[in-house]
Amino acid sequence: MKKIAFAGGCFWGIEEYMSRIEGVTGTLVGYANGSLENPSYEQVCTDKTGHAETCLVTYDEGTISLESLLDKFWSIIDPTMLNQQGPDKGSQYRTGIYYLDGGDLPAILKSKEEQQQRYDKPVVTEVEPLMSFYPAEDYHQKYLKKNPGGYCHIRLE
Repeated sequence: MKKIAFAGGCFWGIEEYMSRIEGVTGTLVGYANGSLENPSYEQVCTDKTGHAETCLVTYDEGTISLESLLDKFWSIIDPTMLNQQGPDKGSQYRTGIYYLDGGDLPAILKSKEEQQQRYDKPVVTEVEPLMSFYPAEDYHQKYLKKNPGGYCHIRLE
């Protein structure tokens, strides 16, 4: 099993979308690459901790390739929007691909370059190692499974 983390606006939708992909064996939402240890949702929402709402994805690379997973991620975000996806605004809603395996970096960068060819504006999606990840509070985990009518900026149909 491999892991990669995606930030694409509100983590509820990213998690639900990723959980429906064949080959994805686990998801966990949390706060990535910020300056505060073990932040709360309220702290992250102040826009002062530097964290991104992120979904850590565990997947079976024998079932789905990293490249396919990246393609699916790109299809649900606007990579030219800085600190915003849908109606959600703030640095915690930025887009990012955070890798755990340095060997994944060439495929991620190639994928980002391919995306840039589709846009006139710069692709601002971060590509960085996952330096820190703190699981979000329990009520955020599998939120849209527990609250099927809950808010989501991603079309899940």
